Amino acid sequence: MRIAVDVMGGDHGPGVVVEGALLALHRFRSIRQLILVGREDDIRQALGPRVADPRLAIHPASEVLGMDEKPLAALRRKKDCSIRKAVELLRHGEADALISPGNTGGVVAASTIRLRPLPGVDRPAIGTIIPAPENDFLLLDAGANVECRPWHLLQFALMGSAYAAEVMHLPHPRVGLLSIGTEDVKGNELTQEAFKLCRRADINFIGNVEGHDLFLNRVDVVVCDGFTGNIVLKTCEGLATGLFRWIKRELSRSPKRAVGALLAKGAFISIKDRIDPEAHGGAPLLGLKGHVVIAHGSSRQHAIMNAIRQAVEAVRTHFNQILARHIQAARALEPAAAPAPLSNTPTTS
Repeated sequence: MRIAVDVMGGDHGPGVVVEGALLALHRFRSIRQLILVGREDDIRQALGPRVADPRLAIHPASEVLGMDEKPLAALRRKKDCSIRKAVELLRHGEADALISPGNTGGVVAASTIRLRPLPGVDRPAIGTIIPAPENDFLLLDAGANVECRPWHLLQFALMGSAYAAEVMHLPHPRVGLLSIGTEDVKGNELTQEAFKLCRRADINFIGNVEGHDLFLNRVDVVVCDGFTGNIVLKTCEGLATGLFRWIKRELSRSPKRAVGALLAKGAFISIKDRIDPEAHGGAPLLGLKGHVVIAHGSSRQHAIMNAIRQAVEAVRTHFNQILARHIQAARALEPAAAPAPLSNTPTTS
């Protein structure tokens, strides 16, 4: 398989992304070609003598889409930016998957416009894997769609169920609809109507789930609109960071607490490793004619490697073909007079 990597978008410079790509190249022998997309001089400098590796290729792109730029306007202005050039490789069949730690809105916009959704998919969705004490759960949509209709949430449920089963290797993944109560009459009009659709779909739908259910191993796939999902994601990230700082400060308040902290050091390391975003790689953008994984802008080498691992697994399992079958099988559930899709702008940056 051929994997394209946008090396220009990360916070730590192209060298870190290149090193992560090289880790993946050595670990995953199924990668026939790794295509590094970006400024050629920067890539060659990061590679050094390794540029001669026959499994490596450089695809030059002279421009970079900045993290603070508005995606659509910047993509129109910067036609030679690395995100756009990488997406074009996927579009023309010159790559099987794409990984980018760049501007999330730019990746979503370029991929959606140039790749187009799979047949039957109205909206692509960002799926983010979030670690919990006893399991990992997939949250989607995590930021690609601000406004949704019930049919879109059903599609997110189908996408998430298929990804959890095929790529995360979870048998019969439990799919829950994020709401304010477990009863089917709870929530707003969107979640109530989506509940009715999901209940009829061929997935392991367990009904509504609340925020306090997410970390109690009660659900594997959490479905919501992108506005809600992005708030949940950022809240979880902030809580994890803040909680560790809080614990560290409290444990250093007295010698007795410091001794206790030393005795519990192994437990703290285990928890830190468990929630380390480097171990989870990136967030798949599901529902497009091509495999796209969005890595965090702060990703270092191992996060890039694991994002590539996700892409390799999606290509290996022929995930998009499986997803397309699930979507087509569910078309009978679509309302007969479904309104035209809403205009949509990515919520993430």
